[in-house]
Order: sequence, then structure tokens, then C-alpha cells
Amino acid sequence: MLPTPSTAHVDFNRIYEPAEDSYLLLDTLSSTAETQFLTQRFGQTEGQNAPSPTPTILEVGTGSGVVLAFAAANARTIFGRYDVLALGTDMNRFACQATKQTALDACQGLDEDGAAASKDRGAVILLATLNADLTGPLRSGVVDVLIFNPPYLPSRDVPGFPGGVSEDVKTTIGAFEHDSHLLSLSYEGGVDGMQVTDRLLDQLPFVLHNERGVAYVLFCQQNKPDEVMERIRAWGEEWSVENVRRSGKVAGWEKLCVIKIWKN
Repeated sequence: MLPTPSTAHVDFNRIYEPAEDSYLLLDTLSSTAETQFLTQRFGQTEGQNAPSPTPTILEVGTGSGVVLAFAAANARTIFGRYDVLALGTDMNRFACQATKQTALDACQGLDEDGAAASKDRGAVILLATLNADLTGPLRSGVVDVLIFNPPYLPSRDVPGFPGGVSEDVKTTIGAFEHDSHLLSLSYEGGVDGMQVTDRLLDQLPFVLHNERGVAYVLFCQQNKPDEVMERIRAWGEEWSVENVRRSGKVAGWEKLCVIKIWKN
């Protein structure tokens, strides 16, 4: 079993605490089926004449950074190579800061440029965390592996982007209200819990690499994942989609699942 990165430094009053959904993603990435799939797709074999490009791993909505740090620190096992370019985005600036520290601890140190030595050997892992909405800052076709644990609970609406909040403003609105708003970004998904996820799905065909791109997106049963998969199949024959991981059931209903979306 691969070690779970420490999040002891994270302020969970402001940042989503790793829970069943986070660990389901860790289990998915480290499962035999997915490590074989990802290693076949991105692995670097000994004696290979021309090195394959370093894969770019993006987690959207990093929260504590436990998933991105896990993928980066265990790149050799998960992706079949030591070098990955790890990126994270989150609307919560405190989450961006926490993610970098989580990766620092998991990967045994980052320098000022964001380079980290892997735990296995001295290969380079590059890390950046961006305070941004979904994949907004990224150019088309740059992401090889995208991971998304969205705000999936149904709610009346989706919280707005918090932006830069000064201490004076935070004092005016109240620290508790401010921190509650930051936390709500991680779980309130709007109608059917799908408003944020739908926006991300619309971006996938553009942000994923045209040949190697693959995404892992988490859903709850209320998100109607079977209907989502049918929508993705309608994108065209070059796309594949599969439910690759499931959690336990409540009253006969699966609580959570991870759907893999990839270019053939």
C-alpha cells in the first residue's frame, strides 16, 4: 500500500479535509488496473531510444493537496516513470498554499522554483499551484492526466469566486462567514451537484492532450453518472469512458464512483 501524504499542517477551518472521496481517488490511481493503464500510456522503459515526453498531471480543486501529492510522490509506481510535471488549481488561495506544503512533505523538499526530488531517486518533479477557476489559466492540449474531485453535492446555487479578500474586508463580513464560504466552494455543486462538473466536462476536449489525454472525475449517485457517461460517448468515437471505481452502497445505491475519460 502506498503511503498517504500528511496533511497535519492544513487548516481545515478553511480547506476541505480529506475524506472518503479523496481516498477513493487515491485507491483508483494506485489500483492495479489503473497503474497498468497509466504505465502503458506514459511509462519510460529502460533502453528506450527516444524518451517520451514528461507527462503533465493536473488536479483541479486541490483542497489539501493530498491527491496531487500522492500522484507526484508515487509517480514511479503510478505512471511508470520518475519525472512528472504536477500542477494544481483551486479557487481557495489557502488551498493552493496548503497543496504546495503537502507536496513538499510528500516529495521530500521543493526548491524556490518548485522542483522536488522524488522519494525513489533524484528525478525532478515540477510543481505549481494556481489560484484559479478550473482549467482557466492553461493552454489547449497541455494536460496529460486530469484529476477532479468536484463540489458534487446538490445545492441551490454555486458559491462565487472569493478573490483576494483583505483582512479589513474579512473583519467586516466576519472570519467565520469568510471561512465558511471557502469551505462551501469544495462541496456545493449547484443543480444536481453538476454545475461545476458540467463546466469542467466542457473544457476537457480542449485542455486534454489530443493523443494521451485522460481524466479521472469523481461523482456521487445524485449526479446521475450513467447519464454523464452517455453524454461523453456522444462526443465521438475518439473518446472512451468507463466507471473504474466504486465506493460502498447505502440502501442499495452506490455512494461514489470515479469515471475515467480518455482519448483513444
